[in-house]
Amino acid sequence: MSERKQRLLKAHRRNKRIALLVALLVLILIGVLVAWWWVPVLLVLGWVAHEAWFADHLFYRSNDDYQYEFAFGTSIQDARIDAQGLLTLDRPAAAGDTLVLEVRLRATWFGRWVDPAVLMGDDRQEFERGVRGRRYLNLSGQADALSAGNLKVRGYLCRVAPEARLFVQANEDFAQRRVMIVAPHADDAELAAFGLYSRCAQASIVTLTQGEIEAEEYQRLGLSLSQAAELKGRLRSWDSLAVPLWGGVDASRCVQLGYYCLQLKPMAAQPAQAFGSRESQQSDIRTVRQHNPLTLPADVDGQPTWHNLVADLKALLEHYRPEVVVTPHPQLDPHADHIASTQALFAAIAISSWKPRQALFYANHLHDNDRWPMGRAGAGVALPPAIEALPADRLWSPMLSTATQLNKAMALGMQHDLQGRPALKKRLRRCIQYWLAGRRWPATGEDEFFRKAVRRHELFWVRDLND
Repeated sequence: MSERKQRLLKAHRRNKRIALLVALLVLILIGVLVAWWWVPVLLVLGWVAHEAWFADHLFYRSNDDYQYEFAFGTSIQDARIDAQGLLTLDRPAAAGDTLVLEVRLRATWFGRWVDPAVLMGDDRQEFERGVRGRRYLNLSGQADALSAGNLKVRGYLCRVAPEARLFVQANEDFAQRRVMIVAPHADDAELAAFGLYSRCAQASIVTLTQGEIEAEEYQRLGLSLSQAAELKGRLRSWDSLAVPLWGGVDASRCVQLGYYCLQLKPMAAQPAQAFGSRESQQSDIRTVRQHNPLTLPADVDGQPTWHNLVADLKALLEHYRPEVVVTPHPQLDPHADHIASTQALFAAIAISSWKPRQALFYANHLHDNDRWPMGRAGAGVALPPAIEALPADRLWSPMLSTATQLNKAMALGMQHDLQGRPALKKRLRRCIQYWLAGRRWPATGEDEFFRKAVRRHELFWVRDLND
């Protein structure tokens, strides 16, 4: 956790305690001076207001500017949005597949209570309530409308400043190359890259962990916690091998390594020590490897050690010989297993005889905003909050057709960890936000990832590895 986030978290908790204390004093005064029955009424109204407008976890201020530096060679053009909303450039747009528009937004008064958005042609990208500052719109897929001079950019519950800048980046289509996707858990490959791997004739998917923890749901079957965790690990391991077939990736190109959830970070700290499951009481990773299409170094002893993990990844690099590896972003994605997965991959690349040419980074989680991508399923993916500067990598944001988006939603629906109903509190919160804050969720599934991941874009940060 960054120092900035720690400061904001402390300030948030301090302000919350102060607000609760003030509210308690006000309620006592109302109960004494007005009428006691006002107290429960105001408590209910206060809870509803909290769930509608103050339940988001944003560890930055809505008036903070996003900080982005773009890779060397990015075309930068001045742009202007006229009174009718038409986006015009100072010269013809450069050729490229990934277009990002830097704008300055300022929420209206209503935009403090309902999520403000920017409408661009047939796309809608939403931002933080009360937004005021520099943001980055994803115009990928809108190049024809932009070149024709009929692309409109209009604010909804926010004002868009007329001055803007367009960043254009050109990439090859990485789906035409040999691609290896590193997934810390079952479903990470689908969340980040289903559109990519479903178009790729030579994709391989390597899932590092069983994902067995937080298995309380399975205890309803009469199982102990360890038995429930073992079952969940088996189910999610099966998901990691079976679900990619929906996207056209054969089982011969899917591998489950069987390491244990939230143990990758301690493994990295003590590379020779074995770290078994925290919940299933298992310590032999071979229990979920029987369907793998090849034998790997850790199959010899089944020990969940960092040395074995790096050796497994080295063997897979040399077997599948990927030109492109896809892995969690080392700065943006804060999940401990995701950070360690990328660390292990790069350790394997360092000792492997096969060297990929590029890494594509993805972020399925964020430090600063647990709602990103904000807005509705099917919409575009604006650039995420970057309050602290990121490395100046290229961006690649391929489009997903409507049919691919539906297939991606169905692939997520097959994942056991994304099934089932949310907790009652979350369902009540959604109902309140639906009516009071104008938020919408898709019909394809109730887990939040059906809203966040099924979009018209996927987004990757591109880093050349052989420079």
